[in-house]
Amino acid sequence: MSERIGANHRTLSWQQSSVELVEVDRCGFRECVHRGSVVIVGPDGDPLFAAGNVHTPIYPRSTNKPMQAVAMLRNGFQPIDSAEAAIATASHDGEAIHLDLVLRLLDRFGLTENQLRCPADLPGNEAARAAIIAAGAPRRPVYMNCSGKHAAMLATCVVNDWPTESYTDPGHPMQQAVVAAVADLTGEPETEFGIDGCGLPIVPVSLVNLARAYARIVTAPAGSAERTVADAIRAHPLVISGTDRDDLRLMTAIPGLTCKSGADGVHAGALGDGTAFAFKIDDGHERARLPLAAAVLRRIGVGWSEEQADLAAQPVFGGGARVGTIRAIPGVV
Repeated sequence: MSERIGANHRTLSWQQSSVELVEVDRCGFRECVHRGSVVIVGPDGDPLFAAGNVHTPIYPRSTNKPMQAVAMLRNGFQPIDSAEAAIATASHDGEAIHLDLVLRLLDRFGLTENQLRCPADLPGNEAARAAIIAAGAPRRPVYMNCSGKHAAMLATCVVNDWPTESYTDPGHPMQQAVVAAVADLTGEPETEFGIDGCGLPIVPVSLVNLARAYARIVTAPAGSAERTVADAIRAHPLVISGTDRDDLRLMTAIPGLTCKSGADGVHAGALGDGTAFAFKIDDGHERARLPLAAAVLRRIGVGWSEEQADLAAQPVFGGGARVGTIRAIPGVV
């Protein structure tokens, strides 16, 4: 795959055939609708269900982090434990558990926070962010939700004696290794790619191939790079997300699920048998994620518990009281 970066005009066409997936009810009135596309694949990768356009590439955003972590492990990065493998895949909230893991990882390889090329930020967690602001402390790269991935990439560079100052460049060996891993796991044909929010190159993939990649990751042999990543995500849902975050809530409610959220309404996951899913919400609104994920998992056949039912029907508030519900549109998924 080449180093080309630019607007991939094909990524715009998928919106033209998306479908209504999630509705917002307020006081019995359908206030708004979220459109998007969703696919479920079986362990063999064959689609079991699809709605919308699932074959045109989108930017997978942070759902690509498990694939990036696979690339690191394939190229010599050896996590000291499963929590370290998890932080390499994280979109974390900057809580103490996350900061400790990122800083420990950097220190283990003789690296410093100043070598992180992700933007300086404040923690995503409300309490952690408020404490930083109250203390008058500055934004730091380690607070940025992708800092674990960046730290692990730097560690991989150290292992391979690759340059550390340019690890975000598309032509760097680290990024070329990521491109190769994404191509292998997704089977996606060569295409132009762009720059993600954290500054790293991002490879567009279709929803169906994103789901297939997750199926491959969870069903890989024990001890493989893929399985190491899947097991770490399942074992540490708090590490890869944060307190009350969607991925933590989903994996807590559904044992055996491996899932990862991405910005702008992207989500992907797989059960232990390799049944996998991926979806994209057109408008990128986060409130549509949990109801749609719950509906997808119910269609797959996951047992319906009270906790899952709560995820499927998110509240709409008015004056502090619940006055409506955010839910997947019945009969669509």
